[in-house]
Amino acid sequence: MARTVADNIIETLDQSGVHRVYGIPGDSLNGFTDALRRDGRIEWVHARHEEGAAFAASAEATLTGELAVCVGSCGPGNLHLINGLFDAQRSRVPVLAIAAHIPEAEIGSGYFQETHPEQLFVECSDYCELVSTAEQLPRLLDIAIRTAVERRGVSVLVIPGEIFLAKAHERRAGGAIKAIEKVVRPTDAQLRETAGVLNAAEKITILGGAGVAGAHDAVVELAGALQAPIVHALRGKEFLEYDNPYDVGMTGLLGFSSGYRAIEKCDTLLMLGTDFPYQQFFPSKATIVQLDIRGEQIGRRTPVDLGLVGSVADTIPALLPLLDRNRSSDHLRSSREHYLKARASLNDLAVDDGKTPIHPQYLAKLLSDHATDDAVFIPDVGSPVVWAARYLQMNGSRRLIGSFTHGSMANALSQGVGAQAAFPGRQVIAMAGDGGLAMLLGELLTLTQNALPVKIVVFNNSSLNFVELEMKAAGFVNFGTDLENPDFAALARAIGIKGDRVENPGDLDSAVREFLAHDGPALLDVVTARQELSIPPTVSAAQAKGFTLYAIRTVLSGRGDELMDLAETNVFRRLFD
Repeated sequence: MARTVADNIIETLDQSGVHRVYGIPGDSLNGFTDALRRDGRIEWVHARHEEGAAFAASAEATLTGELAVCVGSCGPGNLHLINGLFDAQRSRVPVLAIAAHIPEAEIGSGYFQETHPEQLFVECSDYCELVSTAEQLPRLLDIAIRTAVERRGVSVLVIPGEIFLAKAHERRAGGAIKAIEKVVRPTDAQLRETAGVLNAAEKITILGGAGVAGAHDAVVELAGALQAPIVHALRGKEFLEYDNPYDVGMTGLLGFSSGYRAIEKCDTLLMLGTDFPYQQFFPSKATIVQLDIRGEQIGRRTPVDLGLVGSVADTIPALLPLLDRNRSSDHLRSSREHYLKARASLNDLAVDDGKTPIHPQYLAKLLSDHATDDAVFIPDVGSPVVWAARYLQMNGSRRLIGSFTHGSMANALSQGVGAQAAFPGRQVIAMAGDGGLAMLLGELLTLTQNALPVKIVVFNNSSLNFVELEMKAAGFVNFGTDLENPDFAALARAIGIKGDRVENPGDLDSAVREFLAHDGPALLDVVTARQELSIPPTVSAAQAKGFTLYAIRTVLSGRGDELMDLAETNVFRRLFD
């Protein structure tokens, strides 16, 4: 059999370190999937929804740092990829999407299942091209892979189905396409200027994000030199929180008071590798220094007095010798004291108080306590992210990933597929919301079909819980957020997954242990308190007014029992526990 274009694609992907492809087959993909079958080196992971396939690729790329691949057939098939690709692009992880297309001669005729993927995917990619001839393919594939790994983003190749089956055109083989190692740091003059600003400051706070990956020890040493408390954004939690005597927690909508205070009280804020989005949590008067690997990020969220382009890992060692280490520790000491009090208050809420429904804080803490030392945690967007941010303990080996920038529902289970496929011997825990799980419920079948032992814990509060909290803060009576849920444990058992349901907090500890120890996929359906409030570290006047309006309108609409449930779940518990 003559060598086809699809054969060349498989060869290039294999040489570039790709181990698996996520997707659903379709007629326009037949040439590609048949080449996968015949070659045998790259695993086919059959998803039940292309959105799930793209989320799985995003998770693999996040955890490995290497190129991951997903595919979709023409029209609606590849269109389903778009949400997961947006997640990968906004998380800055390398993913290649192969979007099969209708026959090239039919493009523009309104053919069956016709779309224009080369236009649809432009916004969620760094590179998106239509392959019109077999001769184009080898070079465009190389460009697509190189763009994805160097820009850490998404590349999309749109390929009419018949081109996969065309005779391959030989091209001199190059080396494996991997990210090129590089050193990126500011100039010596910029470093001296930065040191001057920091040496003149009295109260410095560090805010770190995802860009501190691989630089934990350097950031801790920098904080010691500056006597600076370290606040982390959500994506910086897994890299900064552990073995860190300068940690004061997280700020932002999901954070708590100590992180907010450490930033508000500083006279100089040093931002390291973070695109923290919430403008209201930046200090109003401090000098701000921002270091980021991408210059276009500088000043995007708040006015910056000194912008620096470089990686955190490369920059800090060059900056440290220039710093004056003789400085007061008062700001650090007061920030740490505030953090210890805030941390203790949060821990007091994560206990078995004997009441039902179960407090979600207690569930999150038990997951943290009983998970393996190298577990991968993946919370759904919404309230599971809040409890993950506040109660999961990182240790340098555990990972915490999710749709933290794109903010999509239904990410946890699908990203669990990619995490488990990439690391079959590692414990993967999907912290699913009931709404998020239901949205891509078919991906449970992806676990059984591919023998992936993902552990799914369902925070089952019968509502779109975080949406309800947003409504309360804005003064709206909750509407349209009720979820009529099945018994998720029974549903899991019906498709061959171990399923258990917990309604009593006294049963939860042993249930979590058994669930995590199961050899295979498992689902734990936990009935949690719907009215549990996740209060941000600072409440604006508008939010206070909105919550008051919510309370008044709820009573006037004849739903005062909801207000009593909320008070019993939150206020009374804090007063008398």
